[in-house]
Amino acid sequence: MNNRNYNREFADTDDRKYAYDFDYLMHDYLLRVFSEHFKGGDALELGCFEGEFTRKLQQHFKSVTVVEAASNLIEIARSKVRRDVEFHLSRFETVDLPMRKFDAIFLMHTLEHLDEPQVVLRRIRDWLSPEGKLYVAVPNANAISRQLAVKMGKVAYQSCVTEAEYLHGHRRTYTLDALEFEIRTAGLTSNQSGGVFLKPFANFQFDRLISEKIIDNAYLEACFELGKKYPDFCASIFSISQTDLGKES
Repeated sequence: MNNRNYNREFADTDDRKYAYDFDYLMHDYLLRVFSEHFKGGDALELGCFEGEFTRKLQQHFKSVTVVEAASNLIEIARSKVRRDVEFHLSRFETVDLPMRKFDAIFLMHTLEHLDEPQVVLRRIRDWLSPEGKLYVAVPNANAISRQLAVKMGKVAYQSCVTEAEYLHGHRRTYTLDALEFEIRTAGLTSNQSGGVFLKPFANFQFDRLISEKIIDNAYLEACFELGKKYPDFCASIFSISQTDLGKES
């Protein structure tokens, strides 16, 4: 039985914000990687937070459908997007979507929140069109900032879920090989995987460094470029996958 309070999970705690300015910055970097594969059509976003990424998706797709379990987040997201976005208030495990297929499905820093990731991924497999792609991005347990936190005694071990993360709905952490295994186990074929943005600082540290102009856009771009060389040390890791029916040769 699920007794999670999804509205409470996105609220800030005493020691950790749910979303930092750095998180929104990452949306743009992830889109730069993902958009090379976009072909328009119909998109499904599973988990919208406050609709910032939803609004960006509208620039690339004919239609956007959103499934979100927190009613308060849907209210906020509705105010930021065009009226033609279709919202469903539901858990992904139980949502009843119309009989249609999607050309792109997004799990943006959402997979780590799921109680039953395999159940959701197998449902996604059925929702994808023959040529449709699943775009997954999750926080990286091997990020340099995470490894530093372990050495400093701030985090018990790299793959643990901290108390603050749990309160924000995290149920697991992923490394790149663990993410690839999760996708493969669900019967999906990964066409591309990797990391985005080499991350030497924690999110709150990036926010301060940027606001105080200690680092500039050139530094951020360098972290993005280095992430291509060192994916295992990035802020986020990702997978772009398809069903076997749409597997690229």
